[in-house]
Amino acid sequence: MKKYIFILMAALAFGACNDNYLEKYPIESQTELSAFKTYSNFKTYSWQLYSVFNEGSILRKVGSTSEDGYYEGDVAAGYLEKKGVNSRNPYAFQTVTVPSSGGGWDFSYIRRVNVMLDNIDKSTMTAAEKEHWRSVGYFFRAFMYTELIARFGDVPWIDRTIKEEDAELMYGTRTPRNEVAMHVLNDLLYAEKNIKPAGDGANTINVHCVRTLISRFGLFEGTWHKYHGLGNETNYLTESVRASEELMKSYPTIHTDWGEMFTSENLGKVPGVILYKEYIANILTSSHGHYERTSSGSNEMNKSTVNLYLCKDGKPIKTSSMYAGDKNLYQEMRNRDHRLLLTVVPPYKVQLTGNTWKYTDNTADREYLDIMGTTTVISNPGVGHKLLPVLNWSGSIVKQVPNIEPGAPQVFMASRSGYYCYKHYSGWDTNSNMGALNTADKPIFKIEEVLLNYAEAKFELGQFDQDVANKTINKLRPRARIANMVVSDINAGFDPDRDPSVDPVLWEIRRERITELMGEGFGFYDIRRWKKAPWFINKQQIGLWVKKSEVSSQVKILDPQTKLPSTTLSEGNIYLFNDPIQDGKGWQDRYYLYPIPLTDMALNKNLTQNPGWGN
Repeated sequence: MKKYIFILMAALAFGACNDNYLEKYPIESQTELSAFKTYSNFKTYSWQLYSVFNEGSILRKVGSTSEDGYYEGDVAAGYLEKKGVNSRNPYAFQTVTVPSSGGGWDFSYIRRVNVMLDNIDKSTMTAAEKEHWRSVGYFFRAFMYTELIARFGDVPWIDRTIKEEDAELMYGTRTPRNEVAMHVLNDLLYAEKNIKPAGDGANTINVHCVRTLISRFGLFEGTWHKYHGLGNETNYLTESVRASEELMKSYPTIHTDWGEMFTSENLGKVPGVILYKEYIANILTSSHGHYERTSSGSNEMNKSTVNLYLCKDGKPIKTSSMYAGDKNLYQEMRNRDHRLLLTVVPPYKVQLTGNTWKYTDNTADREYLDIMGTTTVISNPGVGHKLLPVLNWSGSIVKQVPNIEPGAPQVFMASRSGYYCYKHYSGWDTNSNMGALNTADKPIFKIEEVLLNYAEAKFELGQFDQDVANKTINKLRPRARIANMVVSDINAGFDPDRDPSVDPVLWEIRRERITELMGEGFGFYDIRRWKKAPWFINKQQIGLWVKKSEVSSQVKILDPQTKLPSTTLSEGNIYLFNDPIQDGKGWQDRYYLYPIPLTDMALNKNLTQNPGWGN
């Protein structure tokens, strides 16, 4: 260090009589002028931009654990919940407040992208290379803006690096939502035409990633504009359909195993995967699956969401002759959409001697052991990822499911509702008390979402028919082990439990989206763009049906009349939380848009708060 200080001092002394010195940059210090010259410079800089898929403000992010990753948006939507007795849905019980700072109102990532974009024309790259990196920058900026729009609606549109003299941008007003959305769409359309089709190698941003974002954003913004009365939805929906059609040509095949999309050692080999988060042993690992195999695992489903899953004949539980009932988990999962069995641990019971198991004398206990397959040994990668009985992180066997808290027979992999989520669980992935050793890859973009985007956008444009159903939903149904959708069979009486204000066919399209993408965090985005949050949020969350004699005395049974814990019933659904409406709470329309933090409002007097959040 002393050597470098001495050289710098000498250079400064020399510079006093050498004006050229003042125009040279330190060799060991990167500046914008020195860092953005060649194609390789831009490629190196762009790696940091992939962090957008794990930005803290994004609900659907690849977090380091299941707790703060994929599940978050579906917990907020009321599809799932946390098992803690105080983990009530904040929107149902009106505990959401205006933050003093944070809350997603953050444009630092936008600045990082703009720094790259501002230096493209100053580089030595060819015209085609400049177009490619401009396209990559537009993609990343667009991705972040889709999140900002989804949260706040009107947001400042910033398309260059803000400098000290740019007071009108630093302290400007919010740009109208539709104007920002059109900027985002136009940038994505430019990127689609000018990006290198294959990107910069395997698993990098390419034309397919751009089209996937167009498919997603076009559906989101189109339906938001329609159901929130903003108009101009057709353009967004049409672009969603067009981009989806291109992707459906490029990805004609889907993987045969729905569950392996989240438990694969190498998603690069899985059909339909467009972009994914890669994990590598001893280099980059996660604890998604590990978290679900501990006593801290807290993500669970509630009965209202379980009821959404179809029976094998493709009909809802109220109209299907195959529905076996709901007086225990064995009945409830019988003849149901196989995706339910791959999201919620199916029921079973085994006898343990040490850590070796055998079947009980009751043949009914082995029903789902036979359906899912069995193991007591860690299986090979990609094989038997959801074998039963399930094991905790150390390989200890969970002897029975449901494993209900409080007073669960075993503390690990227990739930309050009885519907324990294990989407990331796999028998082969590495686990220890070190925690973050999992190497199963996680998808970021995949064709299944695109198929659902296409089906819904086509309906919103008045173009959904049996042919569209066959190209989309009926490609997903076989691996879910349920019958195909027959559009002509769906009428007002198809599902008596549906929201009656929603068209019966649209309800089934949305149902398919919910069950196909369950546990991936799309829920809170979807129920807000549909403007249907109250239907999902305002329900009382309850668990499965149990007999009081078969669970701990601490487990509370719901009284269906009072909607409070019963003091007399010997069986019934597990009580989880109060009925929010009975408590005088419930969804408020101000929740459709997030509040701007107080600090930002104080710093910029030109900002206006979103409706219902005060001044």
